[in-house]
Amino acid sequence: MTTPRAASRVPRTRLGPAAGTSVGDVRGEGAGGPPTAIAICSVALFSAFMQHGSSVEELAKQLRSELNRYSEHEKLPSSRALVERFRVSPVTVSRALAQLAAEGLVVTRPGAGAFKAAARAAAPAGDTSWQEVALSAEGAVEGVPRAVDASGVLVTLAAPPPGVIEFNGGYLHEVLQPGAALAAALARAGRRPGAWARPPVDGLPELREWFARGIGGAVTDAEVLITSGGQSALVTALRALAPVGAPVLVESPTYPGMLAIARAAGLRPVPVPVDRDGVRPDLLDQAFRATGARVFVCQPLFQNPTGAVLAPARRPEVLRIARAAGAFVIEDDFVRRLAHEDAGPLPRPLAADDADGVVVHVSSLTKATSPSLRIGALAARGPVLERLRAIQVVDHLFVPRPLQEATLELVGSPAWPRHLRTVAGELRRRRDLMAAAVAERLPDLALPHIPAGGYHLWARLPDGTDERQLVTAALREGVAVAPGRPYFAAEPPAPYLRFGFVAVASTAEITEGVRRLAAAWDERKPDRPNPA
Repeated sequence: MTTPRAASRVPRTRLGPAAGTSVGDVRGEGAGGPPTAIAICSVALFSAFMQHGSSVEELAKQLRSELNRYSEHEKLPSSRALVERFRVSPVTVSRALAQLAAEGLVVTRPGAGAFKAAARAAAPAGDTSWQEVALSAEGAVEGVPRAVDASGVLVTLAAPPPGVIEFNGGYLHEVLQPGAALAAALARAGRRPGAWARPPVDGLPELREWFARGIGGAVTDAEVLITSGGQSALVTALRALAPVGAPVLVESPTYPGMLAIARAAGLRPVPVPVDRDGVRPDLLDQAFRATGARVFVCQPLFQNPTGAVLAPARRPEVLRIARAAGAFVIEDDFVRRLAHEDAGPLPRPLAADDADGVVVHVSSLTKATSPSLRIGALAARGPVLERLRAIQVVDHLFVPRPLQEATLELVGSPAWPRHLRTVAGELRRRRDLMAAAVAERLPDLALPHIPAGGYHLWARLPDGTDERQLVTAALREGVAVAPGRPYFAAEPPAPYLRFGFVAVASTAEITEGVRRLAAAWDERKPDRPNPA
């Protein structure tokens, strides 16, 4: 950015210097006349604005608003003219034009410039009512309808309305993400030789080796497949291990996204209760015998939503019961890298103690980094690995190499262990603050277990509480929380609420969010009549 030049140097282009400024304001009253004082002032003011708050978005917004003055296919001023007039860098102009091109508003032609794009013709309205029959009819053949309910997943992806404190988010807030380390890793990855070449379908060997070391035991890089995050890995695993219409055993409660995956694949989730020590082996054995299921999906470490850790005595029991049933255990180790500062030594993944290929291990880096770092891994041994690989290739071909290269740069840098230590300390502080605030302001809510890892608390509500009513009341007060019902594959034993502490910007938001939740609770208390 430079100080605006003399008025005589103001380019005479059709684009005005600010939204709402007419062409005449810039040029003077005549098309060829000198700039007026108003024009000079406008350009100076806009230049100052750009100096203090310039960005690609601001320039794109300005150009977007002024495209209305152009006819279709009419040429815009040259990039040099836009640089000169708006006092921005050529890179800013190039990126702003690229953004408009991506929106379909302009067309860029190498060597010729940028032109206003032709308006897109509205697509004729068709009749899609036939799909209702087609999508429902398959259920009669398969026995289990493949209706997809994405609400449990969308609740952690959708941004809340402005001013609403996000207690239902499942990803680190930007202030907790390793933003600088990710940016540096991506830049270094872009300079690697062959960074944009086609990667091996199983993933980069070095990244597979890194995941294998993290699992431990006898797992090798040859038994690891790189996936596009943990959700993708779960989809692949369930498709590989269970035929359409089959039962699949799940923890109760469990991650709603996993239930959605199972139902979308035409599977029948069968719940197995979890207590503070993880899944109950006696009920797991009964469920295998009653259903003939060949798959059990579990989260042995900081289970979602209870936060439970599978007790040491139960770990070999789970593997023994599954092995006796001729079944696989899908181990969703999604949050190992979000252990809290006071967690102590973590138990090894089940896969590390599995010699018979019972466990199909799923892990991911997304929760510990950024929702956009969609990098995960599947690990398995035996013939099942080939089936997993085949489905992975058919569904996804491969994970983009630049993302794999950037991941290698990130986890191999000194910034990675520093980030994990920082997050571990921050999560402990946030957990303690939220638990104390709930105990003080919401004594009617019970916290059966305070986890030493993960990003949320699971609260039992008093009998008779209407979860949906409470969630709606909380949203009116300006805080978003998740009801417990979507976490159960069958009828829930009691009403619950899940609220997290990682998607907010600060501890002050946690305190304020709990205060708002308490106000909603007072409004919808079970022993008080609901307002008419």
